[in-house]
Amino acid sequence: MSQLLEVRDLRVSFGAHEAVRGISFDIAEGETLALVGESGCGKSATALSLMRLVPELGRVTGSILFDGQELLDLNARQMRDVRGGRIAMIFQEPMTSLNPVLSIGEQIVETLRQHESLSKAAALKRAVELLELVRIPEPQRRVSDYPHELSGGQRQRVMIAMAVACRPRLLIADEPTTALDVTIQARILELLNALRKELAMSLLLITHDLGVVADHADRVAVMLAGRKVEEARTQEIFARPRHAYTRGLLGASLNLADDLHYRASTLPEIRHDTPAGGDAVFTVVPRAARALTQHGDAAARAASVETAPLLAVRNLRVEYTQRHARTVLRAVDGVSFDIGRGESVGLVGESGCGKSTLSRAIMRLASVAHGEIRLDDVDLIPLSERALRPLRRKVQMVFQDPYASLNPRRTVAQILDTVLLVNGTRDARERDARVRRILDRVRLPSVALARFPHEFSGGQRQRIGIARALVLEPELLICDEPVSALDVSIQAQILNLLVELKQELGLSLLFISHDLSVVRYIADRVHVMQQGRIVESGGHGEIWHRPQHDYTRTLLEAIPGRARESMAA
Repeated sequence: MSQLLEVRDLRVSFGAHEAVRGISFDIAEGETLALVGESGCGKSATALSLMRLVPELGRVTGSILFDGQELLDLNARQMRDVRGGRIAMIFQEPMTSLNPVLSIGEQIVETLRQHESLSKAAALKRAVELLELVRIPEPQRRVSDYPHELSGGQRQRVMIAMAVACRPRLLIADEPTTALDVTIQARILELLNALRKELAMSLLLITHDLGVVADHADRVAVMLAGRKVEEARTQEIFARPRHAYTRGLLGASLNLADDLHYRASTLPEIRHDTPAGGDAVFTVVPRAARALTQHGDAAARAASVETAPLLAVRNLRVEYTQRHARTVLRAVDGVSFDIGRGESVGLVGESGCGKSTLSRAIMRLASVAHGEIRLDDVDLIPLSERALRPLRRKVQMVFQDPYASLNPRRTVAQILDTVLLVNGTRDARERDARVRRILDRVRLPSVALARFPHEFSGGQRQRIGIARALVLEPELLICDEPVSALDVSIQAQILNLLVELKQELGLSLLFISHDLSVVRYIADRVHVMQQGRIVESGGHGEIWHRPQHDYTRTLLEAIPGRARESMAA
């Protein structure tokens, strides 16, 4: 295979900060190269430099030779012809990349007419064909829809349709499936692979999901702090990683085949320290044995049968009226389950199955049509807001996106202090002591108190979100997709932290996720939810080895990393 892209000594600088520090790599015709590493390592800066989309304040040097042409020598007009026509890019978050005031058809038409001599009618016909190509149902009708009318997976398909509209030679996919459900992720990746073959494209796949890499990449380049530290064929990277950082990433990445559980061992972590002006320093903290009492197994549950559960949900229904269709949508349909004291319960299912609605109902943030939610044997549903207030502190929540759930105009100290003040802690010195104590427990320095949310990394913001939930010393912590958007090593740190806090504070957990590998590690028991109902429940190990329901088997089969299992063997 001949080389389509040759990158040599690429450097991307923003003032004194060098985001990409002299990396080199090639992509052959029809090949998929995966670029992996943690947030801030320079993956996206590399991708943007290939598209010549680095912001004006940035400086790009080196060589980017594409199909024999030096891209860094092209003027703006020449680069516009390349961008979208010969090289295209799929961005991580389609909702922010699509124009909310234009229909998806108009946006595809605009892309086509920018690069090809087509009439508006011909371009619209081609747009319908592209939607059919990326398997959007009823493309003739959906071409007039706006982005907000589509699901996350459908919006990502629209982005792919726009990217491949002009049959590019190279497609850059920047974290194309990070926030998607496991089955939607599998379909998107299968689609990209099929389009790559059908259109004879090369693919640069940027991701931190090593399961995706194992299943879909021909070669892998690993980045750390702007540098490439290792590059090899995919099988070689997984079977014989040479660099300590690569080994750390592989160790911190949860795989369903690993059969890890939080009561037996910690997860390996990668801890970073980047001295000013110096090279990145990292430490790999290896897996360590843990010996915790097993609350979740059948023997323990039988022994404690006389003990009332901390939370008991019975025949719960949550309904919404759909105005346009004039019908009632039953988001949660007759759900019943318990959470014991000190127990960790996992809830899995795809977006729209009712997981988050159920969690909001437990928090009394969603109206309940029927059923019971008993906390310490007190039914929360008939209680007034005033009667609920002293009980709310017993149940707190950690959200998926801490940046969206933290007030950007308040410091960490103000955020945590307000939680205590609103919940009745009047003494300022007591509030300050509790704030400092919980910040120490989530392993953040006291200097963080004076800083604002935007001054922290994603993992640090999630620690602040956990601190905010735990400062009231709750008995039950609801975690709604708390690690789905985090790098594998940061994910490992947050999961280890939750286990430590759970043991130290005697917490019960309701852990909601679409990532079955994460749920397998953190949960004692698991409930599988589909279309508002729990279709299967089981103890740790049962669901993964002996799934009974077809939907559960579908979820398990869609988990990326099957190729990784064979490489390890």
